[in-house]
Amino acid sequence: MIPRSALASVQSALSRFPVVALLGPRQVGKTTLALELARSSGAMEATYLDLESPRDLARLSDPESYLESQEGRLVILDEIHRVPRLFEVLRGIVDRRRRGGDRAGHFLVLGSASLDLLRQSSESLAGRIQFVELTPIRLDELSEPRTLDRLWLRGGFPDSFLAPDDTASLEWREAFIRTYLERDVPLLGPRVPAQTLRRLWTMLAHNHGQQLNAARLASGLAVSGQTVARYVDLLADLLLVRRLPTWTGNVGKRLVRTPKVYLRDSGIVHALLGISTLDDLLSHPVCGSTWEGLIIETLMGTADAARCSFYRTSAGAEIDLVMEFHDGKTLAIEVKRSSAPGVSRGFRIACQDVGVSAAVVIHSGAESFPLGGGIDAVAAADSVAWLRAHLDGAG
Repeated sequence: MIPRSALASVQSALSRFPVVALLGPRQVGKTTLALELARSSGAMEATYLDLESPRDLARLSDPESYLESQEGRLVILDEIHRVPRLFEVLRGIVDRRRRGGDRAGHFLVLGSASLDLLRQSSESLAGRIQFVELTPIRLDELSEPRTLDRLWLRGGFPDSFLAPDDTASLEWREAFIRTYLERDVPLLGPRVPAQTLRRLWTMLAHNHGQQLNAARLASGLAVSGQTVARYVDLLADLLLVRRLPTWTGNVGKRLVRTPKVYLRDSGIVHALLGISTLDDLLSHPVCGSTWEGLIIETLMGTADAARCSFYRTSAGAEIDLVMEFHDGKTLAIEVKRSSAPGVSRGFRIACQDVGVSAAVVIHSGAESFPLGGGIDAVAAADSVAWLRAHLDGAG
């Protein structure tokens, strides 16, 4: 299941930049997308190299000579973080081809995003590389609205979402978590005891969508607050955790300043908490917060140019998601797991504080309707359409 929007984004970036980096967590579908791109690339042929394969690595014993020999082809380098020295080689080849007038579409590099990968590539290839993030499946990519609950329960990793039943899906996610803890985190980041990181990941799942309390987490793990912050940084670098910052405008009120933390895939939250069926989920305390996280991930992925935050005052005025655009447009989004949503007084006050252009309550029902005072209730299945309708002229 390859999102057409992601494929189009990569194709567009390759038409404009010599190097495109497709980043995302493991098993999200980067390799599948790259191979589909190679099959559909038309006149340009492609060479695919898996840098976890000893045979493909052997081809790069003299990387400059080999890659130069592939001129005229799109070279796909999978697991690029395993051979970071290639970034310098790519820069030299790109610069030579640029001088000859060949400026775009040379290399597609794939990697499980990490701080080191971003730093190395941006330093070596500044002005020559475009980043594209591939996320798990979002609700706007569903072919049928009735699969929304399945996406919410299982999450958007393709093998989990497309599993034959909920049991097989949960087994896949549990194996995914073990692989990350035992293999990928030690490879991509500082060495962290797997048991400690598993406990932290589970604690974050219990506190999904809440403000980060590093001191409380540190106490539960018997480590320092600084250590917890480093571990959360690592999970964020791997695109597994999202920190949503607080709104930073000046409204003369006492604002909450601690960011919220979400696990970026609802299915991973549910696996960490042992939630295996929709019935279990609907009766679990995390139900509302993972629904909120699913909607927020979808909207942020749809409008990646937006500056996103949440708003909360000490008096209780709150907006789940504030999206600000360069043209001054500001959108306020409240998320409710309810088919009969209302508008809280705190949300109305917060919208006035921030000075929003439009406000919406996204809910789990099937209908969209006005709530009065310039606020609409919009069904989750229609939320992306609502956002896109308000993006005209935003930038």
